[in-house]
Amino acid sequence: MTLDRFRPAVKGAVAPSVTLAKRVGLTPNGVSVLALALALVGAAAFALAPRRDPLLYLGGAVAVALNGWLDLVDGELARDLGTGSAAGDLLDHVIDRYADIVIIAGLAAGLDAYALGLAAVTGVLMTSYLGTQAQAVGLDRVYGGLVGRADRLALVVAVGAAAAFVTQSFSGLTIVGWLLVFFAVVGHVTAVQRFYYAMKAL
Repeated sequence: MTLDRFRPAVKGAVAPSVTLAKRVGLTPNGVSVLALALALVGAAAFALAPRRDPLLYLGGAVAVALNGWLDLVDGELARDLGTGSAAGDLLDHVIDRYADIVIIAGLAAGLDAYALGLAAVTGVLMTSYLGTQAQAVGLDRVYGGLVGRADRLALVVAVGAAAAFVTQSFSGLTIVGWLLVFFAVVGHVTAVQRFYYAMKAL
């Protein structure tokens, strides 16, 4: 069970942000680009936190939380304006994948754990790929499995905020390191689950 399935339930909560975006003249694509910029800010904060100041993890967590929020706003704004399109959907997915990559890269760079970061990011990308590839072969988009994008962002926010105050290692890894291990393992498990669901439905 993933948080992605609760997207419709937050429509009312997103409404004020959609209204604000319209007032300042933001387009759905503009919101998507702003979300990517926040992901880059979060990644930079995560990369610098262990060397400069652990409190940067907290700033990174806030930036990632805003990235996730704007990822909800852009879709609702498109629906509200009636400007939803295949091009916009493509841009949204591309930006989400780049955001996923830079966030995990930032976490890994801060720990100099590049091999672990590679394992984590491939798990994340394969999860997302299997979700949309099911749609490409005629099925509904697959959001099932252990961990979806909303879950990942929630975990990054929670662990990032905690890492600002919990700096000790556990069995040789900080809590950020263990988060990367989790993404590496569970990401691939989720991808396999989605593959199984899609193959079963074909």
